[in-house]
Amino acid sequence: QVQLVESGGGLVQAGGSLRLSCAASGGTSSINVMGWYRQAPGKQRELVATISSGGNTNYADSVRGRFTISRDNAKNTVYLQMHSLKPEDTAVYSCKYSRGWDDSWGQGTQVTVSS
Repeated sequence: QVQLVESGGGLVQAGGSLRLSCAASGGTSSINVMGWYRQAPGKQRELVATISSGGNTNYADSVRGRFTISRDNAKNTVYLQMHSLKPEDTAVYSCKYSRGWDDSWGQGTQVTVSS
């Protein structure tokens, strides 16, 4: 499996911004999809945003226009820039790397938005 290391979570006030990063290593594929998912307490994990190695993006309706996913293929790193954060964005955010035949997950990083 691919190893993923996430960073950038933390505590921020409503209306603030955060940037998450996820670096992949070991067994990466030139064709892949990287994405961010989140899980709030008592809720199921949900998709936040994904980006393919070709640059195609997909966003959850709840974050579209506020969050931007991007990637640096040379660094095998995906970023999630989050603006206008809301308390309901509070969750553990996890990075996922899909290379077609399997998926790898990061350990997750906590994002807490205070009102």
